[in-house]
Amino acid sequence: MVRVEPERFEQMVGEALDGLPPALGRMMRNVAVTVDHDTPPNGLLGLYHGVPLTERTSHYAGVLPDHITIYRQAICQLCDSDEHVIDQVRRTVVHEVGHHFGIDDDRLHELGW
Repeated sequence: MVRVEPERFEQMVGEALDGLPPALGRMMRNVAVTVDHDTPPNGLLGLYHGVPLTERTSHYAGVLPDHITIYRQAICQLCDSDEHVIDQVRRTVVHEVGHHFGIDDDRLHELGW
């Protein structure tokens, strides 16, 4: 387990988001990304909750933002170095953003995420 202060972990998440290709960042719509500093349910590293872009229709309006949660404790427990945390945060952010774009778990795993 690696100890990463909450502020530093949030910075890692921000850097992972900033590292997304600019075209993808511009396409993200109505989604909030937050960090949960407690132990997540079922050992999750991240969680996407919302309506993927591929499922939104012209009737999509007036809804709360989609929500991506990145779980600090779960990632820190999995990792053995700061570099490993940085890599796992990036992988988790990309995985959950993939869900926002409508990519399911099977395809994300095929793609290495």
